Amino acid sequence: MSTRSLGILMLAALLAGATTSAQSGPKPAAPPSETGGKPPKAAAKATISLDQLVQLALANNPSIVAAAKAVEAREASIQPQGTLDDPVFSFQTMGDLVPPELQRGDPSSGRTFTIEQDIPFPGKLGFKEKIAAKEAEAASWDYEQTRRQIIADLKKAYYDYFLIHKSIGIVSEDKNLLGNFEQIAQAKYRVGQGSQQDVFKAQVEISKLIDRLTVLDQRRQVSTALINSLIYREPGAPLEEPAELVKAPLRYSLEELQQLALAHSPGINRQQREIERNEVAVKLARLGRYPDFAVGFSYVDRGDLPEMYGLTFKAKLPLYFGRKQGPELVSAQSELAGALKTRDNITSTLHYQVREAYSAATASDQLIQLYQ
Repeated sequence: MSTRSLGILMLAALLAGATTSAQSGPKPAAPPSETGGKPPKAAAKATISLDQLVQLALANNPSIVAAAKAVEAREASIQPQGTLDDPVFSFQTMGDLVPPELQRGDPSSGRTFTIEQDIPFPGKLGFKEKIAAKEAEAASWDYEQTRRQIIADLKKAYYDYFLIHKSIGIVSEDKNLLGNFEQIAQAKYRVGQGSQQDVFKAQVEISKLIDRLTVLDQRRQVSTALINSLIYREPGAPLEEPAELVKAPLRYSLEELQQLALAHSPGINRQQREIERNEVAVKLARLGRYPDFAVGFSYVDRGDLPEMYGLTFKAKLPLYFGRKQGPELVSAQSELAGALKTRDNITSTLHYQVREAYSAATASDQLIQLYQ
């Protein structure tokens, strides 16, 4: 039997002789209030809504800010990946060491100034830039996943905070009601119209409610600390009372929710970018069998002798393709296959999570309609 039901039964039993007890002496009439007989209204307590907390979390939560910075870092790395390496400048002198002068009449003596530029095989830079772009897109979905997770955690904590706040109010109301019952029982016992057992019963029930209030207060402190941590406040900072909640309608069917989840899930979208990234990586690995190049220009100062100019062309030959570039291609292909299977696993898990959440939501909706 619930505490409220027990209290009602006790009230009915104790009020059976309340009339006789009330006749033991007249009670003075309450003085009229200064507001024309109406009690003054209590000042409205400050409340905080879920939307306000969400905005605070989006602006201040360190995990969200860090994820946003990670996206900026990835985006900043796209252009450098598609850019040639810096050219190399070199200087060489052939002649006397001390003092460093040219040897007159020697045609091999001179000062050589050279600039050289590495040029990858056509297509490699473009693929590297695409890989960096896909990694930036994946990081943006990581940010979205972090953002949504923080909001989901905040909503759960807020709803728990709201439940605890309402529970404290209900239990406090029951405690006050039982306190009135205890006073009536004591009054009847003093005039010999009640038993001491009635007083003890009321006191036992009040003690139970005090214990429950203690547990609820502890839960309230934990919930407050969790909310403060999600909005990046001190754990012990005071938190306003929760605003009233309005139940959101369940507007979508299970099939519609499945389609929405597949289209907008950060996990699936992030994994799709990972697949696209690995597809480009495979194409880049296939180009590993082709040589990279380098071109250079030299100017030779030979003192009194005529100046000389030179052109350089180099090619890096992949002679060890079977031991280096070949295994790199196999590695890229394996990563692509693994990414595809990971997407399948995420999709399967997502279907289960949506179905589980939908079942819980529909059951809760039916319970709410039943109690209403």
